[in-house]
Amino acid sequence: MDGIINVYKEAGFTSHDVVAKLRGVLGQKKIGHTGTLDPIAAGVLPVCCGKATKVCELLADRDKTYQAVCQLGIVTDTQDITGAVLEENSVKNITEEEVAQAAASFLGESTQLPPMYSAVKVNGRKLYELAREGKTVERNPRPIMISQIDILQMNLEEHIFSMEVTCSKGTYIRTLCHDIGQKLGVGAALQNLVRTRVGNFMIGDALTIDEIEHMYREDREAFFRQVSPVDSLFEGDAKVRVKEACTKKLLNGNILKSSCLIPDKELPADGADCLVYDAEGNFRAVYRRAGSDYTVIKMF
Repeated sequence: MDGIINVYKEAGFTSHDVVAKLRGVLGQKKIGHTGTLDPIAAGVLPVCCGKATKVCELLADRDKTYQAVCQLGIVTDTQDITGAVLEENSVKNITEEEVAQAAASFLGESTQLPPMYSAVKVNGRKLYELAREGKTVERNPRPIMISQIDILQMNLEEHIFSMEVTCSKGTYIRTLCHDIGQKLGVGAALQNLVRTRVGNFMIGDALTIDEIEHMYREDREAFFRQVSPVDSLFEGDAKVRVKEACTKKLLNGNILKSSCLIPDKELPADGADCLVYDAEGNFRAVYRRAGSDYTVIKMF
């Protein structure tokens, strides 16, 4: 099977757990996820199967939206409530306006220091492996982009607030929560996290592992209707079909000329990408136009 499944990862599972369970359910080895979601977190985890694993990296690069609950007044070693508490502080003088202003200050382009409990590698070792050994190493801040932060609820009597965040690849929401707490001078730790969107994959369409297993066993046709084809990731790109005489060039990943192509609507602009289909209409590759030449970007 080639395609992308919009999985609802339940809290308590790792992203690797989800992939392992799906391999068992579907009887397919070639499966990969599109970016780690912490065990404490739930929500959208697109999983790529078969030839779709070639777009795992592309999906990981898409913007994501999260809903997070943060607890004020504590600092932990993991930046969430699963970790050891390093500090506890009073929040009685913090106002709702100050929380909102602190959160808003992180909008836009900035840099973020990856947490020690993360899968980022330093000198070939994952940071969480070093952290479990009691080690702290120097890390380089990484560029991130937070395009939206909306405060959803605030209950300062309970020391919590919730927010919805839309951000770029590589943004750690628990670090954002921690940094907001540092800005307020009282600390904060992530209490709960749900990812509601990855690119065009929405939480309302996501399926739990149990739902996938039931559908795959009881109504396989219904299940396959839930699997997104690979080319659905490239909405907006021009589509072209290769003439029969040029099929071999396409299958070999050779340069294609405009004369080889039949556009669905119109040819892409110079420098733009296009989806290339064979004469039978099967999606085969992404090509990029350079004048009258089209060069392969990725084969499927």
